[in-house]
Amino acid sequence: MFSRTGQISESSLDRATHRLEHRGPDGQKTWIAAHRRVGLGHARLSIIDLTTGDQPIANETNTLHIVVNGEFYDYERIQRELQQRGHNLRTRSDSEIALHLYEELGTHCLEHLRGEFAFVIWDESNQTLFAARDRFGIKPLFYAIYKDTIYFASEVKALFAAGVPAAWSQESFFHAADLGNQPAQTLYKDIFQIPPAHYLLATKSHLYVQPYWDFHYPSLDHVKPAVTENEYTELFRREFEEAIRIRLRADVPVGCYLSGGLDSCSVLGMAALHHADPIRAFTLTFDHPQYDEESIAREMAAHANAEFYPIPISQKDLADHFEDATWNAETLCINAHGVAKFVLSRAVRNAGYKVVLTGEGSDEILGGYPHFRRDMLLYNNQGQDPQEVQNLLEQLEQSNPVSRGLLLPEGETRPLENVKSLLGFVPSWIETFSARALKLQELFSTDFANGHSERDSYRPLLNSLDYWKQLNRREPVNQSLYLWSKTCLPNYILTILGDRMEMAHSIEGRVPFLDHRVVECVCALPVSLKIRGMTEKYVLREAARPLLIDSVYRRQKHPFLSPPATLNPDQGLNSLMQDTLRGPNLTALSFFDRDRVIALLDRLPNMDDAQRTVVDQVLMIILSACILQDRFHLAV
Repeated sequence: MFSRTGQISESSLDRATHRLEHRGPDGQKTWIAAHRRVGLGHARLSIIDLTTGDQPIANETNTLHIVVNGEFYDYERIQRELQQRGHNLRTRSDSEIALHLYEELGTHCLEHLRGEFAFVIWDESNQTLFAARDRFGIKPLFYAIYKDTIYFASEVKALFAAGVPAAWSQESFFHAADLGNQPAQTLYKDIFQIPPAHYLLATKSHLYVQPYWDFHYPSLDHVKPAVTENEYTELFRREFEEAIRIRLRADVPVGCYLSGGLDSCSVLGMAALHHADPIRAFTLTFDHPQYDEESIAREMAAHANAEFYPIPISQKDLADHFEDATWNAETLCINAHGVAKFVLSRAVRNAGYKVVLTGEGSDEILGGYPHFRRDMLLYNNQGQDPQEVQNLLEQLEQSNPVSRGLLLPEGETRPLENVKSLLGFVPSWIETFSARALKLQELFSTDFANGHSERDSYRPLLNSLDYWKQLNRREPVNQSLYLWSKTCLPNYILTILGDRMEMAHSIEGRVPFLDHRVVECVCALPVSLKIRGMTEKYVLREAARPLLIDSVYRRQKHPFLSPPATLNPDQGLNSLMQDTLRGPNLTALSFFDRDRVIALLDRLPNMDDAQRTVVDQVLMIILSACILQDRFHLAV
């Protein structure tokens, strides 16, 4: 908290810090400056330096104070270098290195930080507050300005606890229903997020947000180096293996999330090379065969000499924990897969673990989702036989039935001329989201629909990005990857399936695919090493092949989803959805027309499974909005 004109409230700082106790159950501490205009609070999850790493941390002269969420890697080398340059470190914690690097380099310290992090530094000498977020948005960082005080927190609920009013942003809700939040927006009025790879500086009279890193995919006229496919594969393998090795460093046990997919299996296989004992591999199992991957995960765990730890989950489990998971996520969901991750994290914590390696981010950098393969076939198809392209498109649709309407377009879309006129094409994921948005907007109340009828969610997004340096004259697949990584990756994947569900139970997820050196390596790869024909993540398959079982090596991407509620009409999750959307909670949410929503619910019994799967995403968005309305008592 930073007040520009008066003193901050100590009780507000305490309330906000304790609201984050689930993120840091090992102790909550605060620091308030002598002039009482600045206060920092920290809820600690002790992983590195269990005895002396409490925060906030001050420098030698007490002119700098820091609070950090996350991990910095390769920190021991930096600690030694700082000490050689005369710094006195008060802890053995990785967090302290950011404080002393800032002391030397100011905001340029970010170039030397590697990991998943969000932090705030108060610079007393310069009366400046410096806040920064990691390059991909693995760790969240929200802020609000209210009554001339700037508030920062890892979760929106802490801002509410500090006294920031809880209200919907109607504009943001419309955008979120269309494509997910914009890079700097949230669902909540006057509450923003620092975008990934950005920092914020605030003084008494100024506040500005600045980028410090970006993807920099090569332009079409970039001179390609004389590197063979095998050399590219070996380069990727070295970077990826190093990212995993440094993420195994902890003063507590490290486990691994394992599905039957290429990503988590590759992480487990490489982690096993650098772990003296068998790694415990935690796997969710579902009671619906199309969504269950237990048999493949079990086989892979045995292959890697890992300790297999299955965690069964039912529709009743999803129903029982849906509200708590949504409260932790603070955003809209399209499937109960986030709830499944919530239950998984609880089981991991109960097993005595605080740290897990996860496979998130691979699809975002290596083109794993089917919509990226569709883009490759449609827009990177020079020299290919048109009939063969059409055959592959049909094969893609047929082999990805669970992705229909979720990761592949289904039905009519909203007008997308603005996207096409700027990019020269419409990425398939934008087509997909637009088609779903059209179905959702049919359920809007008349007043809300009329108030936003002329809005285009994609123009603000494209306006906020550096088109000329990041999108212009790039391969279409790379453009699609870039846009996804600026929106869905931080605002959905790393929220619903990452940090928020993990930290709900005090679990730190470490994401080796989103090590920035790995990503910079991948950005430079030819697109043919990411997607080759119907094979996605080609370079990863080849790099990890010696460590994988054959069924994983040959398997197509299967998105992590829980069975849709609408496919299980007699079970608990569907009952929760029906009861909530037919009840008073929906009436309190003025975005939707209750009669239209109930009419859709009434039509479900007459739909086939494919139609229900598509509609389920729309109903999940409305259900999660109702839960947020109820739990946070949001003003409209």
